[in-house]
Amino acid sequence: MSDPYASRPCVHEEVTGGFGTVRVLPLDPGADAAVIHRWAGEERAVFWGMTDLTERQIADVYAHMATLDTHHAHLVVRDGEPVALLQTYEPEADRVSECYEVRPGDIGVHLLLAPAGPGGGQRGWTARLVTAIAGYVLPGLGRRRIVVDPDVRNGKAIARFLKLGFTPGPVVVLPEVDLPDVYLPEKKAQLAFLDREIMFPA
Repeated sequence: MSDPYASRPCVHEEVTGGFGTVRVLPLDPGADAAVIHRWAGEERAVFWGMTDLTERQIADVYAHMATLDTHHAHLVVRDGEPVALLQTYEPEADRVSECYEVRPGDIGVHLLLAPAGPGGGQRGWTARLVTAIAGYVLPGLGRRRIVVDPDVRNGKAIARFLKLGFTPGPVVVLPEVDLPDVYLPEKKAQLAFLDREIMFPA
């Protein structure tokens, strides 16, 4: 079976024995909107905040993000199958900076995993995928620490991050953002942090 993403440029590629090849591609708002719409429309993705958006609205969101220097979206592909939406951002340019002291080398991450497919239910599958993604975000981008801010009600995501080695931070209230191009409601979030040395010990 041919890889429909093979011709797309990638910013990171990692070949892992027994797991396959993970590639991180810059998100194409038009080409990738359909798959993101499918994932984000599921009940399990309610905390992503896009459940009610149309495919066109999702394309518009990411077309706007593509104009920013501080926020970036990527499609993560494993052996030609899309498996995650990865968003990275500069914490000092985000509302999260109002809720904790940003350190040099910090990078913010939002991660939406695809619904479980072939192999998706295997033990350790998520950990291996996240390790490959962290290889891009931390050493690949020269960063020292990841910060995540899942909704405090999203116990499954919080538990997953802690199991992967994240250290819990404070519970905070991310302020509402109401701009012409972006609206984000207030969110009560559990901050968590992952130091590069934890994932990639020297």
